[in-house]
Amino acid sequence: MALTVAVVGSGPAGIYTAEALVKLAPPDVQVDVLERLPTPYGLVRYGVAPDHTSIKSIANYLRKVLELPQVRFVGGITLGADLSVEELLTCYDAVVYCTGAMVDRRMGIPGEDLPGSVAATDFVNWYCGHPDVSPDRFTLDSPEVAVIGVGNVAVDVVRILAKTHDDLRGTDIPHDVLERLESSQVKAIHMIGRRGPEHAKFTLKELRELGEVANADVCVRPEEAVVLGGDFPRQVRGNIDVLQSWAARAPVGRPRRLDVRFWLRPVEILGTDRVEALRLERTHLVDGRVVGTGEYETLPVGMVLRSVGYQSVPLPGVPFSTDTMTVPHVAGRVREREYVAGWLKRGPTGVIGTNKSDAAETVRTLLADAPSGRTTDLDTLLASKGVRPVVYDDWLDIEAAEAALARSLDRGERVKLVGLDAMNAAIRNR
Repeated sequence: MALTVAVVGSGPAGIYTAEALVKLAPPDVQVDVLERLPTPYGLVRYGVAPDHTSIKSIANYLRKVLELPQVRFVGGITLGADLSVEELLTCYDAVVYCTGAMVDRRMGIPGEDLPGSVAATDFVNWYCGHPDVSPDRFTLDSPEVAVIGVGNVAVDVVRILAKTHDDLRGTDIPHDVLERLESSQVKAIHMIGRRGPEHAKFTLKELRELGEVANADVCVRPEEAVVLGGDFPRQVRGNIDVLQSWAARAPVGRPRRLDVRFWLRPVEILGTDRVEALRLERTHLVDGRVVGTGEYETLPVGMVLRSVGYQSVPLPGVPFSTDTMTVPHVAGRVREREYVAGWLKRGPTGVIGTNKSDAAETVRTLLADAPSGRTTDLDTLLASKGVRPVVYDDWLDIEAAEAALARSLDRGERVKLVGLDAMNAAIRNR
């Protein structure tokens, strides 16, 4: 009997797992890629900034995997609601969990729950058209915004806030979001890091892109760009050189200003009914630890976006460690016939391509176990529950509707549909 495997999650980790199964397993393997949304590709669709078209092209590779005869896309299925883990295991010989890291870590400071203090992932989901976030989620009515964090996600958020309507109209950004960005009142964006330039997590390519935003002056304070000694890797040295070059130049009066700040940590978000200001403490290192100096400053911001790292959330019925915020495993094995891959397995580290080798390790473990235990059929079980999944042809209908919307708006190759209702309406046989 053919090996049947369910992969839960259709982001890069899930689709690379499906690809590894096709390459390494017997030819008659059957892989179902389950996804709670009607759309595949996970972070590639809902995490990559709309102006990063070269990275988004990874979807073309992932598409080829979903179109393999041994692979089937099964969308609109939520583990724990439509199916329990126990039910899923009756339909497959093995299950691989690949749901990624979906939420931001909190800062743990007073005022963090004030309206206007939000996770950067919410903002990213908003401008990427994720159906969990309404297009009216953000009203950019504050002249000043703070972005906490100096990684690539923070840089993306800052760049999107700084760009103009014309910069973005050729991308797939949802039209309602584009219109809200066009009416944005934001004039100053503060990107804040607790440590120095040599500790920043953004890549040199991402950093340089900030300097290419024609609508904004990028400013760095000379005293915050000072780096003491150190034989730094080329990537870090490149970041330092760019930041110090920005510190040496004067702003030229562009409509927006990007302040890249270092050696500051948030200690309190101030406000009554919403965010009104952010209090920061100057920091320095003591024995490698970030320590406050007792020197404070306050920024008059109306929104705070935290981008201090991702973490996974537990899946119903699946073991989870609150210490590591991952699923405990040994080389990808969780329990009998249950496996894990991607950020849910190792934490939010590496780049998109890292998931390939990670998935291969899990698949080799799975195949060595030679699991078996299927007793029923997924389609039969879902039909008995009155659940109609989204199939790959349905996804193609959504894609076609997004291309048609782009043509009607004279906007690039596609414009994302927003919300499950709009997506379901685009499916012809729904």
